[in-house]
Amino acid sequence: MKSSTTEKPIALKEGMIPDYITLDPVKETPKEKVRQEIARALIFEYQIAPESMERDFSINVEGKRKKVDIAIFEAGQPHEEAYLRRVVVCRPEPKQGKKGVTKIRDFKQAGADLEDVKGFMLSVDACEWGLWTNGLERFFIRKKKKRFETLFDPYGDWPPADGTMGSPDVYSDSYERRAKEVDLKRAFRRCHNFIHGNEGMPKDAAFWQFLYLIFAKMHDERLHNGGASRLFFAHPKEPFEEEGRMKIRQRIDKLFAAVKQQYRELFKEQDALTLSDKALAYMVMELSRYNLSRSDIDAKGAAYQEIVGANLRGDRGQYFTPRRAVDLVIEMLDPKPHETLLDSACGTGGFLVAALKYQARRFTAEYEREIGDDTTDDVLDRLRDYAEKHVYGADFDPFLVRASTMNVMMAANTQGNLFHMDSLAFPRGHLPGKEQAKGKINFGTIDVLVTNPPFGSDIPITDPEVLEGRELARVWRKDKGGNLVEQDRTHNSLAPEILFIEQNIKWLKEGGRMGIVLPNGILGNPGDESIRRWILKECWVLACVEVPVEAFIVEANVGILTSLLFLKKKTEDEKSMEAMGHKTEYPIFMAVAEKAGVDRRGNPLYKRHPDGSEIVEEKMVTETVKLNGKTVTRQRRIIRPVIDDDFPLIAAAYKEFRKDNPEPGA
Repeated sequence: MKSSTTEKPIALKEGMIPDYITLDPVKETPKEKVRQEIARALIFEYQIAPESMERDFSINVEGKRKKVDIAIFEAGQPHEEAYLRRVVVCRPEPKQGKKGVTKIRDFKQAGADLEDVKGFMLSVDACEWGLWTNGLERFFIRKKKKRFETLFDPYGDWPPADGTMGSPDVYSDSYERRAKEVDLKRAFRRCHNFIHGNEGMPKDAAFWQFLYLIFAKMHDERLHNGGASRLFFAHPKEPFEEEGRMKIRQRIDKLFAAVKQQYRELFKEQDALTLSDKALAYMVMELSRYNLSRSDIDAKGAAYQEIVGANLRGDRGQYFTPRRAVDLVIEMLDPKPHETLLDSACGTGGFLVAALKYQARRFTAEYEREIGDDTTDDVLDRLRDYAEKHVYGADFDPFLVRASTMNVMMAANTQGNLFHMDSLAFPRGHLPGKEQAKGKINFGTIDVLVTNPPFGSDIPITDPEVLEGRELARVWRKDKGGNLVEQDRTHNSLAPEILFIEQNIKWLKEGGRMGIVLPNGILGNPGDESIRRWILKECWVLACVEVPVEAFIVEANVGILTSLLFLKKKTEDEKSMEAMGHKTEYPIFMAVAEKAGVDRRGNPLYKRHPDGSEIVEEKMVTETVKLNGKTVTRQRRIIRPVIDDDFPLIAAAYKEFRKDNPEPGA
């Protein structure tokens, strides 16, 4: 049964944000941002109705009136101290350290800050739970009154609106929730910061420990869906007791041994969880709150990519593709559920996950329901089947293969088909994924290929076996008349992106489509004319979109001028007809994306009027949440600044272009 309430409109002026509790505009300050973040979590994660909350509630603490940032009262009761059950103290988020990491404190280290929470709780007899947060850190405490003293016990979490925590067995099965993007980003950051800042680990080592635990978490969810008991959980008090931490360690060690057995091609026997019991317990406590299998793909992808991007950026030409550009490529190519899709330089799996997200939206629309509902098992099953049968990726770097496998697993609850191999050497090569790939992604079998190959003359391909027989490796020279003439020799060294063009086209079926990120030089430099001529001989050019440099600066930390080139492989008959002089004229879609939604520092970029004021849009937002056992749908009319992002406009323009201009070729 669904009930609905229509809330009053919110008009946001510059410097104001909507309050989740009152729905009124409030001034945006660092502390207020933290309060709004936790208020949203209280509503959507803990199912506490905003009507049960009050901001800046005044309490008499040792003879002085003090305001608690969020007071939470018993449902349906007046906002009086007699019914106060929980208090929240908010502080501004701390600034990041020099290395982009903020150290996460434990309860003892945060003792002075927690005195504020304890003061409120001591002053109100009915108040049992307290929370102190600065956005990144969260400290939950529970008050216990004894005959001669009052104790405050640390907890890993606090209960939802109904107040139940459950026994350890019940807790492990019932207290997960689907993650929102902001919550998952925070949880991932807390985990990564804890082991990097508290364990003395280098950043990359901390990342791989984090990745091991994500593998374990996803594997545990798969086993549980098959009927097995959960192993990946932490009862709220376990992380703060030595015996409890040991129990967590035993469960997770057993689970990780099963992970290494299940994914032997990704893990070595010596791979181990080297975290201290304290760090391991902390991370399990953070991650076990969420059901990753059933959380939104966008939320998981954004959270994961934020951690990946901070650790695996830019070496050996491996620059990760901006998410907006990735989504545009998938939107324009429109891969169908029956079509085979390959990324031959998959990196961390951004294109693969975008394709999964695209199909998830399609499946959801067909079933006329939203992902995240309890009724979406059929959508998730279909998505998993699509990933297992039609989605493929390959990369030279074994660490990136692991990272992309995890990304696909989080999106589709299956490891998919990721191969550790040298894509340029395929079907030859010495890496183990080559044999796995044979028979699955042979040349001429791929419907849709999407990729961002490694760039640059500073990482040249010099292997004669790779260069041998490549048409684009041939040397061309202009004769006196200015005509290109092929020479009887090959280059001794060539930038990898050039070879990837040819190799990727080999993979495509006749009529197969490709979207590839290329440096602008290939598309415009006079010295690369032979490459462009070869592309035109082999393919129809569907579209070309120039990407703003800000996109790569923010997400890849490099200033590269690039374009997205969209191609369709010609049939042999089409090439034969053209060789006999039968040329086909056809229009090509061209676009320049000037804005990528962010400036060079990664700050949101908003559209503005000529006078400099922000352009805003009025939007109705529907929020559905379970409150006190009932599903409630709330509608809010809000006014928000419009993000200045050209990519969605280009995707829409391309669809309109194709209505009047069908793709060339068969």
